[in-house]
Amino acid sequence: MTYGPLPETDLTRHRRLREQGSLDRADLDAILDAGFICHLGVIVEGRPMVVPTVYGRDERQLYVHGSVASRSLAAGAPVCVTVTHVDGLVLARSVFEHGVNYRSAMIHGIPRKVTDPDEKTDGLRRLTEHATPGQWDYARRPSRKELAATTLLALSLEEASVKIRTGAPDDGDGPDAALGLWAGTLPLTSAWGAPETDPLLPPDLVPPAHIARREGTRHG
Repeated sequence: MTYGPLPETDLTRHRRLREQGSLDRADLDAILDAGFICHLGVIVEGRPMVVPTVYGRDERQLYVHGSVASRSLAAGAPVCVTVTHVDGLVLARSVFEHGVNYRSAMIHGIPRKVTDPDEKTDGLRRLTEHATPGQWDYARRPSRKELAATTLLALSLEEASVKIRTGAPDDGDGPDAALGLWAGTLPLTSAWGAPETDPLLPPDLVPPAHIARREGTRHG
């Protein structure tokens, strides 16, 4: 299913480095799909709080979860969620022109608390599958008591800002090009390592295929 471009609002309009901004929903989807940790920015008792947490999504909304006792998961107040991937350092001829190649998304809105049991279960499934595809059908699913102890928030993806920076330094055709200094990019990648088995497991219990096959694959 496809949707129109991301709308520009006072919160999402690209005011600086406009050339790095994107209104393409496919870019937003790709950034969200490439990660599983977001930072949830909220105001708690008059003070800012930024909480790292896992997330999942469908076509229209982002899901985040936590304990019912968490002060950061109160619905009905504005929040800002960010997801960022660092792809490398941009090392220019001058320190002033140094930068970062990155992909980032910033989502604004007022989350709602998910109370419908079916949607709550589906949202938690999306969270689980987003981080580890195949795990929802492998592991024990939440009990009623565990569901009652969990808060799930849904945040619309409609008001989002996307920025992407790629490529070489920007000073190759300026005065600093005559300095004779090396300039370029230093890529950054991360990959999943070998699964480490819980030492309390029987020695003949090996990782399931959906986990084992991720070894060596790139994250992000």
